[in-house]
Amino acid sequence: MTQGRLILVPNSLDFGVSADGDLQDVLPLGALRTAARLTHWVAENAKTTRAFLKRVDAIVPLAQPLQGLSIVELPRPQKGARQAAVAPDLKPLLQAALDGVDVGLISEAGLPAIADPGAALVQAAHALGIAVLPLSGPSSLLMALGASGLNGQSFAFVGYLPVDGGERGQRIRDLEALSKRAQQTQIMIETPYRNEALLGALLSHLRGDTWLSVSSGLTLPTGWTHTARVSAWKGAPRAVSNDVPAVFSLLAG
Repeated sequence: MTQGRLILVPNSLDFGVSADGDLQDVLPLGALRTAARLTHWVAENAKTTRAFLKRVDAIVPLAQPLQGLSIVELPRPQKGARQAAVAPDLKPLLQAALDGVDVGLISEAGLPAIADPGAALVQAAHALGIAVLPLSGPSSLLMALGASGLNGQSFAFVGYLPVDGGERGQRIRDLEALSKRAQQTQIMIETPYRNEALLGALLSHLRGDTWLSVSSGLTLPTGWTHTARVSAWKGAPRAVSNDVPAVFSLLAG
């Protein structure tokens, strides 16, 4: 029997901001058609996945009613654990693919498995010999990099910075030193409600001649990207909303 595939279905970038926008403005029609025919899904959150599929259904009718779809959630990593947790067995989430049915993997926003816990499921699929098919869609990280004007030939995504002020400051200085040494753009994200705190920390710990770029609310009508040296940011402060996702990039001068 032919195995099914694990299909990485892109999501919009307006999670938690707006559910009224037309998905066709940010997602290719081909991705929407594929999403509409899938009957088995793995997601971070079943509720938000159903909301996404309702938006898909308004453009391309679903192959079967929403209530008849199988949507299972990824195991949530244990928070605050001092020791690494035992990796969960993800094979049951891929059983439908082993049985010959395509399975969709979706993130809360953007591309699955990029800054996203779905990467573990993709790795499990490869271990089981299941083909993985990524579909085109928006990635806030790459869109922010492209709009920044910083080095797009050499860059690194470093994820979230420490919450503790002392640790965060040291991490920022380490990233700046690495950026200067390698002339490499360093890209980071933050939980939306901490955007202003991270911007403040970056301005406090970076040198004045370091380039800093912030992209906020990408793909939204109010989205923007601003790139300037830290000294210019300090001279003309710009607020970053704590309500929408933002991406921060730096390149040492």
